[in-house]
Amino acid sequence: MDFRSLPKIELHLHLDCSLSLAVVQQLDPSVSAEVYRNDFVAPSRCHDLVDYIQRAEKQMLLMQSHESLRLVTLDLFDQLKADGLIYAEIRFAPLLHIARGLTPREVVETVEAATREGIARTGVEAGIILCTLRNYNEEQSLATVQLAEAFRGTRVVGFDIAGDEAGYPIDAHESAFAFAQSRGIPCTAHAGEACGASSVWNVLKHCHPTRIGHGVRSAEDPALIEHLKANDIHLEVCPTSNLQTNIYRQIEDHPADRILRAGVSMSVNTDARTVTPTTLSDEYALLHRVFGWTLADFKHCNLEAIRHSFATPDLKASLQRQVEAAYRLS
Repeated sequence: MDFRSLPKIELHLHLDCSLSLAVVQQLDPSVSAEVYRNDFVAPSRCHDLVDYIQRAEKQMLLMQSHESLRLVTLDLFDQLKADGLIYAEIRFAPLLHIARGLTPREVVETVEAATREGIARTGVEAGIILCTLRNYNEEQSLATVQLAEAFRGTRVVGFDIAGDEAGYPIDAHESAFAFAQSRGIPCTAHAGEACGASSVWNVLKHCHPTRIGHGVRSAEDPALIEHLKANDIHLEVCPTSNLQTNIYRQIEDHPADRILRAGVSMSVNTDARTVTPTTLSDEYALLHRVFGWTLADFKHCNLEAIRHSFATPDLKASLQRQVEAAYRLS
């Protein structure tokens, strides 16, 4: 089955982990295909999440100017178009891109303008989620969420926390999420990846997100599964990435199917398209092959992604019509 032709929604996608070989060589012609594979792409199994995250460092070093940020953003839109996406929420941490003199505001302005350009060029709709990181202090987290507030009404649609959840507590970030909640800024939060179900409980208690990035280890706690269902918390599931970060030994062990059958709202995502060398079409094919997922299952996940997206009501309605029509005809 060719999943590329089906309209797809992606909610969990890191900009600075998704540079194609073509754009890397445009930004640094000295990078060969072999170096790209060795230094930019993670192996099929990393030691852990920290090992995986380190694979993005060289990509971030290439994203420190107006033009490089623009080119990387437009390159990602070309990838999304080829993969059949009609909407994506693209996330990144602005404070990671100020090493060569850009201000955080200039970074967001550049990516937001490039996102509008990418939408116009490809027809793929998109929103931007700004990330704080677990290793940041309270001031850095507040600076990031205040950028999300400053860019309200643009393509910036939400706030997230990412990074090493096993190495850093959530304490320094509670005030940033409280700020987001007071301003009505939609929030998601990485949890239930490097740590177990307790990390999901923790961010739900202290950050109050409507979505959880990954969240797959929620399956280890039946009470948490029931809580997610009762409170309509959406899980942004990234199967292949979870294998690379050494959470599960093989795809057959991954709880995506159990989460879906339990009735928890979830979507399928890539997480990254370079560090994890995959596409959303590839992820669909994997779930179809291993768990026997049907078009009805993928339609359901896409409709749930739309419902839990941070898009405007009008855009949600348009996306839903496209998914309903395409999956009915398939």
